[in-house]
Amino acid sequence: MKIKLLVDAGDMKPGPALSQKLGPAGINIGKVIQDVNKATISFKGIKVPIELDVDAKTKNFTINVFTPPVSELLKKELGIEKGSGQHKKINVANAAIEQIISVAQTKMPGMLCKDFKSAVKSVVGSCVSLGILIEDKNPKETEKEIDAGKYDKEISAQVTSASDDKKKKLQEYFSILKVKQDELIKKEEAEKAEKEAAKVAAAGAAGTAAAAETSAKTEEKTPAKTAEAKAEKPSAKK
Repeated sequence: MKIKLLVDAGDMKPGPALSQKLGPAGINIGKVIQDVNKATISFKGIKVPIELDVDAKTKNFTINVFTPPVSELLKKELGIEKGSGQHKKINVANAAIEQIISVAQTKMPGMLCKDFKSAVKSVVGSCVSLGILIEDKNPKETEKEIDAGKYDKEISAQVTSASDDKKKKLQEYFSILKVKQDELIKKEEAEKAEKEAAKVAAAGAAGTAAAAETSAKTEEKTPAKTAEAKAEKPSAKK
């Protein structure tokens, strides 16, 4: 019997939903939680897909842990909550090539890549849609540099840790960029608000003009009708 679950790595907790899934299997839920947390602790902070293979007779089980999506691994590695919704103009992080290599190393067993360099390039590709810079550059440019052999030394040695000085410089560059991005967003929001206000004002002016025109037409017709009514009204005296 196989049971698939999506759990908080290293922090799985009991609950009604879990009991509903594991109850029919007749296994010890407390032990499952303990073993799963132990097996997924390295991914703590993100959700991880797992599969429990349960022996219906002995009630023993084995845990198969699957690596999270590359996007989740990148967010954890870089300490960000989500990717960019406008990756072509808004960036959310600035990664060192070593951090990209670290994610590729973690994900490699579950990737259909012919070699480790291809795995690194795959992770770089994911950075594009998430709005993540690599070494102060657009990921597409980084991919070209990888093809040209710029990072062969780091990739070959699978270096997964950047120096504190390097991380500091990358963060300083991103901080300056973020200020510019925030200013751009504010400017766009202000322009959008002005356009909306102009539309509302134009609609209001058009409505006022229409009401005035209708009122004028009504006033023009009213005296004529009154005069016509008086002419048709028979005299009270004979």
